[in-house]
Amino acid sequence: SAQEMKHMENISSLLQGQQQRPDPAAGREAAAAPGEQPWEMIMDKKHFKLWRRPIEGTHLYQYRVFGSYTDVTPRQFFNVQLDTEYRKKWDSLVIKLDVIERDLATGSEVIHWVTHFPYPMYSRDYVYVRRYRVDKENNLMVLVSRAVEHPSVPEDPEYVRVRTYESQMVIRPHKTFDENGFDYLLTYSDNPQTVFPRYCVSWMVSSGMPDFLEKLHTAALKAKKLELEVRDYLGTKPPESGSGTGTEGKAPAAPEGPRGPAQLEYA
Repeated sequence: SAQEMKHMENISSLLQGQQQRPDPAAGREAAAAPGEQPWEMIMDKKHFKLWRRPIEGTHLYQYRVFGSYTDVTPRQFFNVQLDTEYRKKWDSLVIKLDVIERDLATGSEVIHWVTHFPYPMYSRDYVYVRRYRVDKENNLMVLVSRAVEHPSVPEDPEYVRVRTYESQMVIRPHKTFDENGFDYLLTYSDNPQTVFPRYCVSWMVSSGMPDFLEKLHTAALKAKKLELEVRDYLGTKPPESGSGTGTEGKAPAAPEGPRGPAQLEYA
């Protein structure tokens, strides 16, 4: 994830250095690392660019967003993204969002997320493991997630279970974790298991992702302005075991009991 971020930063510098608007084909080829399948740019806005590419052997796409914010700190954006309790307040699509299990050794958390889908589709539910890492030496923050099975969350006939889901978010501060300004790279794919044609699913994702990021940005600004108590994940990270940033490894340990406010640190 960190290497992909470096690649996108190099591309961004090249595109910004051009006097005239780059050819879309050049943007597609540039977004792919050497030897990779090229990306198709489908949105080019002031604060972000959105690409997609087909996932081989499926009718699905993988998506990539590269963007910047200058009015909020990386720490605030990172914390708001991770704080499940706060998200229930700012994301109106959330039906349920709970931490099922935590592993103190690695910092991994298993999340159960139930979300509204556009009418007339059923609501979807996700069970996924997430792990984050703050690399102060290289000035990076990384959050990775992928779908998993968990015995505590059997399928509910009221929802459609999404079994294929992966997400990687990388944040690079322009200066420090506590000064306004950062770039981010979000790479995302899932299989929502709809009967709708590929272009319909693509439209829902490509329109929904920028909308989610803007809501996330607004929530971070609100937390900053109102000095809301958002959990500081940079300050409560357990010791790292190993150097990987992936979600692979041993199964989570026995569930940790709910934490009261006195046990958490806030930013």
